[in-house]
Amino acid sequence: MSIKILIADDHKLFREGIITLLSEDPEIEIVGQAEDGKQAVEKAKKKQPDILIMDIGMPKINGMEATKILQTEAPDLKVIALTMHSEKHFIKGMLEVGAYGYLFKNCDYDELLQAVKTVYSGKKYLSDEITEVIIHDYIGKSTGSEEHDPILSDRELEILKLYAEGKSSKEIADKLFISVKTVGTHKQNILTKLDLNSTADMVKYAIKKGIITLW
Repeated sequence: MSIKILIADDHKLFREGIITLLSEDPEIEIVGQAEDGKQAVEKAKKKQPDILIMDIGMPKINGMEATKILQTEAPDLKVIALTMHSEKHFIKGMLEVGAYGYLFKNCDYDELLQAVKTVYSGKKYLSDEITEVIIHDYIGKSTGSEEHDPILSDRELEILKLYAEGKSSKEIADKLFISVKTVGTHKQNILTKLDLNSTADMVKYAIKKGIITLW
């Protein structure tokens, strides 16, 4: 019996690459793909996959919210987060809403396949890097209130990093092949979500969170 998988990621090239790789395994059947969280929820209910491999930062509904919805509407579905987000609040958030696995996008194919088969068997799967983050958080946990940062999309994180590296709006637009107006919209969304006031505040935030480093 094959493992039915749905892939959800807003980057088409990455999404299709994962589909191509996983399709090579005879035990796996790809039943669909989704380009945003809303579509992921709809297709998961319709296609009834065993596993949903999902990014966190996606349009319309982010991966964390989609997982939370599916816990109620498709309780037998097992979600694996495949993301670039390494911050502990993303990891903790996904696990709290019911994700069975969490991996970084730079993982190799063998690890992804291992995660799929582990989760399919009913067990949780966390990569070594994720386990290390969780252990460090547990060991270094302060007695103060825990900090929760708003979720930025992958594109917002990309733009935040570029601003923090000193790029202008036009340079960012040229690099990402989008309009200056679109860059401005993303910037405003970043400022609003992070409760910041200026580009300088964005730079400070990026340094504090390790998004960029000072040499």
